[in-house]
Amino acid sequence: MIMKRFAAIVSYDGTDFFGFQNQPGLRTVQGKFEEALHRIHKFCISSQGAGRTDTGVHGFGQVIAFDSNLDRLEATTMRDALNANLPSDMYVRKVHEVDENFSPRFAAKKRIYHYYIQTSSEPDIFRRRFVWWFPYSLDIKSMRRAAVNLLGEHDFAAFRTGKDDRNPVRTITAIRIIRYKPYIILIRVEGISFLKRMVRNIVGTLVKVGTGSVSEESVSEFLSSHDRSTLPGTAPPQGLVFYKVIFDEFET
Repeated sequence: MIMKRFAAIVSYDGTDFFGFQNQPGLRTVQGKFEEALHRIHKFCISSQGAGRTDTGVHGFGQVIAFDSNLDRLEATTMRDALNANLPSDMYVRKVHEVDENFSPRFAAKKRIYHYYIQTSSEPDIFRRRFVWWFPYSLDIKSMRRAAVNLLGEHDFAAFRTGKDDRNPVRTITAIRIIRYKPYIILIRVEGISFLKRMVRNIVGTLVKVGTGSVSEESVSEFLSSHDRSTLPGTAPPQGLVFYKVIFDEFET
């Protein structure tokens, strides 16, 4: 049987999903994607994602790879077939045909996350699923200076939450904090890979710096402590977006 391998770039509103990874009896992104593959192929097909997102976290550039025996389907027609079978809170933006050994997890050169914070005095009910409403002033310059302490290779054990037995040494290549709109702050975090809830813990810490309740210098102390309990808090899931994955093989 001739098999093709595809990589789909998938966007999703994570509000009504119990995260990305398959979980028996729960609605997950991977589960709904594989249901669509089953309807197209008439048998079960497993998939592999570039990264796991938690409950309530969104995706704009998640990459999901899978094999197909339907040699008549090209990348564009596979995209259309998937979108015809996916729920309304998922959408395949692109599909690429890739090498048979392509793994989105191991081939990724960089992962980029965006976090959105709304600082207006009143909530925007139309954005509530996609921002952290934080109705207080934030000192962006102070947050930027504190973020410098997180750049490069460090042991990020203090910035992981829950069960994660992987090596805590990670490399963050860039953190950008910008005023995206009058009342929206965007925190963009780039790195090769991340620990469980690492980005949300980074954002929660930088927000505390922005309010002045935590000093800029404390960020280095949190890192060196290797202790999650020293952190001042974590950011809620709805403001986080798995924005993009960089590969040598194709442009997402």
